[in-house]
Amino acid sequence: MLSKRYRFHSRGGVKYVYQKGKTVRKPKMSLVFCDNTKGFTRVAVVVSKKVEKTAVGRNRIRRRVYEALRKNFDLIPLKRDYIFVVYDKRVREMKFAELEKLLGELVNESKVCYNKKNG
Repeated sequence: MLSKRYRFHSRGGVKYVYQKGKTVRKPKMSLVFCDNTKGFTRVAVVVSKKVEKTAVGRNRIRRRVYEALRKNFDLIPLKRDYIFVVYDKRVREMKFAELEKLLGELVNESKVCYNKKNG
């Protein structure tokens, strides 16, 4: 699990990222991101009840995503807020290497998207 320091602690921060952030979409997951003034990266994982009805299933998806992020945290750009939104319940059963690849693609596209729009 990702350290508590690098996770969101309030709805206000998540709401701000949804309002001001940019979005990158893939078939199973999307990434909403924006810069922050905290000086370090913060991450949230959102899994809707529409994706998985039980809390156990949603938490399993969330834990898998956080673990993949923790293992590859050094590849994520600093001083940004990220919200990973899961759309497909197959993420729960996906091979871990595939999950890491999907997250890497989202983060790489966010770098490209960010750099295109801001110079």
